[in-house]
Amino acid sequence: MLILLLGIILLHIAALVLLFVSTIVSAWTTGKGSTSDLWVNCTTSCVPASAGEWIQAVQALMILSIIFSCLALFLFFCQLFTLQKGGRFFLTGAFQILASLFVMSGAIIYTVMSPQWVPETDTFGYSYILAWVAFPLVLISGLIYVILRKRE
Repeated sequence: MLILLLGIILLHIAALVLLFVSTIVSAWTTGKGSTSDLWVNCTTSCVPASAGEWIQAVQALMILSIIFSCLALFLFFCQLFTLQKGGRFFLTGAFQILASLFVMSGAIIYTVMSPQWVPETDTFGYSYILAWVAFPLVLISGLIYVILRKRE
């Protein structure tokens, strides 16, 4: 049981690290001498990423996914010590599933709207890919929490 809990915690922390890196690092789109992320667009010169409401929505969704994932980890530790024997970690799972939906929504909005903001020659960078990799990890983690039952 201890190894299972350690594995679940490591999966959660790995997904949380991916969310942090994908939100902070400026490589959502890269091109020849230009990069852009959620915060700054450096195509010809670096300007703040306030080009439209859609980028602010992506920023908010990525931050919400980090917040909900951090809260889920905190709730997991709280429920681990306070939950009755045989109880399920529904609240932790719900927060983690919401975090996965936020990161998926943010990545979808960025996918659809980024051609209006960055040149066509640019390609999606590794931070964008990390956001898509974080989505199933966070979702799987949330589903594991929902299924997980505290042993007697």
